Amino acid sequence: MKRKTPSGYYFVLIVAALGFVYATGLTRLPAGSLASPVATAASGHNRIGVYMTSYALTKASVLDAIFAAREAGQIDTLVINVKNMHGEVTYDSAVPLAHEIGASTGRLDLPTQLDDLRARGFYLIARQVVFYDPLLAAHLGFQESWVPGDNAVVCDYNLAIASEVADLGFDELQFDYVRYPDGGELDDIYDDRFAAITAFLAAATHQLGDRIQLSADLFGRVMWPWNSRRIDPIGQSLEDMAPYLDFVSPMVYPSHYYEQLYRDDPYRTVQDALVSGTNRVDANYRPFLQAFDRYIPAGMTLETYIREQIDAAKDHGADGYLFWHPACEYAPLFNVLEPGLN
Repeated sequence: MKRKTPSGYYFVLIVAALGFVYATGLTRLPAGSLASPVATAASGHNRIGVYMTSYALTKASVLDAIFAAREAGQIDTLVINVKNMHGEVTYDSAVPLAHEIGASTGRLDLPTQLDDLRARGFYLIARQVVFYDPLLAAHLGFQESWVPGDNAVVCDYNLAIASEVADLGFDELQFDYVRYPDGGELDDIYDDRFAAITAFLAAATHQLGDRIQLSADLFGRVMWPWNSRRIDPIGQSLEDMAPYLDFVSPMVYPSHYYEQLYRDDPYRTVQDALVSGTNRVDANYRPFLQAFDRYIPAGMTLETYIREQIDAAKDHGADGYLFWHPACEYAPLFNVLEPGLN
């Protein structure tokens, strides 16, 4: 399934100077139910890539390793922070609120850097953290770092950044933390959260149109069958979100699962997530895999741990895959990845 441009949705979207307002009564759309497909300059299918912080993108030692892996045909994609979980916008933004809250850092010269990366053959994904934003939360008077997904100022701010990013030269925009905080009982009391998340994605699709491909990171557990009951406090529903996305990236890091059988079996973790998700929703699944050393089973190397995840992704229909290391230290990964990408 490819992301579609919405022809209509059961909520009222009012675009105004200060933002937009969601009305109640949003209903779910079936996968593939929306209108014309997105037109893109570069295909996002079957991509293999790594996550990059804005700091990593300025370090010669990191870039040397990344460029060598690209030249060897091991990777062809970078996921670059444009708005991180500190609330920082990593380039010089023209969005007024980004300056008002001290978020615009100007750390990256994205027009220049993206030109160089594109010339090297990279497919470029912008990562935008959405509803975890300490700077915006403090500005709005919230005590926690989370900001509500149904707040018009919050949504308008993130859509303004998304629109700006779409014009910077990225091939794809990836929303992360497009959810509510974890915690709380599994119960059918979170309809407002599911509605807010879906409405935000619908608004983003409406605003961005065919300017950029759109994806989102989802908790790995969103792939499980019980997620269809809409009882998860984070407000992410595979059925609700997938119609608005070109690619779905479940974060299936084995170390993050409570069940020991998944921590100890990286192949099964990825396999079960992809099989379950595919059985529920026809979408382009491009999982985030674990490239960091955490809870590696005794007797298993990190390289083997990574290899088993890759094998499962390949065996069960993943449309490419991405790798996460919070410090962007990918030497073990590059010992595993096979060369040969164009």
